Amino acid sequence: MAISATAWAEVKTGIITGTVKNLVTLEPLPGAAVIVVGTRLGASSNAEGNFTISKVPVGIYTVRVQLLGYEPNAKNDVVVDNVMPVSFGFALRESPVDIDPIFVTPDYFAKTPDMNLSTQMQSGEEIRRLPGSFEDVVRATSILPGVAQPDGGRNDLVVRGGAPSENLYLIGDLEANNINHFGTQGSSGGPLSFINLDYVDHTAFSTGGFGVRYGDKLSSVLDIDLRDGRSDKLGIQGTLSATSFGFDLEGPIAEKGSYISSIRRSWLDVIFKSAGFSFVPEYWDFLTKIDYRLSKSDKLNILATGAIDNVKFFNDDSDNRYDNSDILGSDQNQAITGITWQHLLHKGYINFSGGFNYVDFYYQQNDSLLQPIFRNSSTEQEFYIKTELTYQLSGSLEMMTGFKVKNIRFESDALLPSLITDFGDTITLDKNFETLASKAGSFVQFSFSHSRFRTTFGGRLDYFDLIRNKYAISPRLSNLIKLSERTNLSFSIGRYYQSPSYISLIANPINRQLSFLAVDQYIGGLEYLLWPDTKVSIESYYKRYFNYPSSLTREYLILANTGAGFGGAEEGFASFGLDQLTGKGKGRARGLELFIQKKLSEIPCYGLVSISLGETKFTAVDGIERPSSWDQRWIINIGGGYIFNADWEIATRFRYASGRPYTPFNADGSKDESSYNSVRTPSNHSLDLRLDKRWMFNNWMMITYIDIQNIYNRPQKGIPDWDDRESALEENESIGILPSIGITFKF
Repeated sequence: MAISATAWAEVKTGIITGTVKNLVTLEPLPGAAVIVVGTRLGASSNAEGNFTISKVPVGIYTVRVQLLGYEPNAKNDVVVDNVMPVSFGFALRESPVDIDPIFVTPDYFAKTPDMNLSTQMQSGEEIRRLPGSFEDVVRATSILPGVAQPDGGRNDLVVRGGAPSENLYLIGDLEANNINHFGTQGSSGGPLSFINLDYVDHTAFSTGGFGVRYGDKLSSVLDIDLRDGRSDKLGIQGTLSATSFGFDLEGPIAEKGSYISSIRRSWLDVIFKSAGFSFVPEYWDFLTKIDYRLSKSDKLNILATGAIDNVKFFNDDSDNRYDNSDILGSDQNQAITGITWQHLLHKGYINFSGGFNYVDFYYQQNDSLLQPIFRNSSTEQEFYIKTELTYQLSGSLEMMTGFKVKNIRFESDALLPSLITDFGDTITLDKNFETLASKAGSFVQFSFSHSRFRTTFGGRLDYFDLIRNKYAISPRLSNLIKLSERTNLSFSIGRYYQSPSYISLIANPINRQLSFLAVDQYIGGLEYLLWPDTKVSIESYYKRYFNYPSSLTREYLILANTGAGFGGAEEGFASFGLDQLTGKGKGRARGLELFIQKKLSEIPCYGLVSISLGETKFTAVDGIERPSSWDQRWIINIGGGYIFNADWEIATRFRYASGRPYTPFNADGSKDESSYNSVRTPSNHSLDLRLDKRWMFNNWMMITYIDIQNIYNRPQKGIPDWDDRESALEENESIGILPSIGITFKF
């Protein structure tokens, strides 16, 4: 039974369009049967692999595709409205043996070719409706197994015990170091992503075991796939939420392409001012994407996205100056741009890409007398070219190979007058520096498929000329064994390397003696399909870290314990890596994860249960093994929702996380190395609720929602601060219940 509208005197309808392609070669597949489940509506793909299904009653559907010789597939959460066509693509994998697809269930849990395990897919609609996510593609991953979120006010990701700096972002074919407003230099988190969810088709998030085409990161890959713009006519959308407002445009380019474009601005400055805060953050973000088909075999994609972030301080009285002295201000300008040319071959395809990443950081922190504690004006620029070839050598053997060359320009003007940390260490820096550097990477990977297993193996070579050991080789192997039609057994083993952050290499000349950070990963998992739309999986992992940068000045400090939060004097600016560093740090992480998920299907409900048990420990220069700062032993997520009809839906999420380690203050406000990470914050838990309503009119529609975080008003406990005025501990708590509303207009 489809989830469709029945309350209208005149049934409103929409259009479903899309393409059907070969998963490996991207060749169009004609003759595929595309069916709207629960209806008699459907179509067949034409010679170009395109299909169109008209007069579909507005509602939320599952669409299924089947073709002889290929594994069937299904896409859920297909929201049909009467304003604009909904468009998406199917990528079908060839069946190792010819099976009549009528007798095979569709795959609601598709996997990318080189991510056989530890990978979860989220559609744009699943992300949008997730309570408490602020419609943020990064924050939405926190509901998945193996992911910790150290601070509820930010989306820093700690994946299977790894530091927040160990995560790779991909937007289409372009790589990004960070996609967040007010990001942390050298890390990958921030309060909110600047990727507009309106244009996200789906994301694939891997928490380990990913293939060799992904390099220079240790823990995870978040691959964001943006949809194409509408090809029929101009579309307009306006959005108003509790934190920002925005305006979207999309439409056709002649008859061969389309574009999407958006601009958003926060009004956090208005909210913070009215609430009497001593500082206000404000941001803008932008996104433009152009797709243009040069011929049947050639496609051009152009992407430009970025953000402008500013923090304003109001230092008009002594109380405000004192409050602001604890805040590290972060003004940033970011841009991610690139162009990709895709050419289809007879049995494969090749992508040629060129990109430019730019980040301009300006950090500042003053004391209560407005004297500088820290200044850092840095610019990071990366130019790169990349080529990737995917080719089907035979019916069961695929090859992927590629290379990337990157040119880097880094400059900084940093001032850190003599700072005495809480541990009594003295840190100082006053330097202007500028440098050029080069990175390169190449890989080759093979995937062999059989009716009962799929094996992927390959190797990667990385180069970075700013460090001592400039080369690193990464072998990786994964295998998926089909024990039965419902049961898969999988395992992965591999080595992963990551280069140190640019600022840490430049701040002290000795730091160029560092090597690539490294981790060996071992993963095993079992997956069972209860029903076509419901799976249960259990995975275990072990990670062995080595070559991790550690401080020679602060012998207890390893950079694996830094990178989350806004940093500043409280942490002795440790995340910047300004100390003299050595690569003698090491660590280990191990864990067990249970994941149960039901996708939205003909049964109009969905949900998941994610339970993660983990332990992470690191050893710095002093040789003492201690719990990681992100060592949350238990993380439990329970979420789900119900679709009443085309108009109404409701969703909820419960999250529990055990406390994470921190170093306690002594009675005089100092800290001891001997008690580093020796105590833990209390456990935190919260319940979020979201209610959505769609309003459909003749030529336009409106979507409204209310999202209530922490609905039972339990303040989340963080790491305590020290109040110098009162010479006493100060509790660090969230504000408790947090309601949010939003309105979207579509024309």
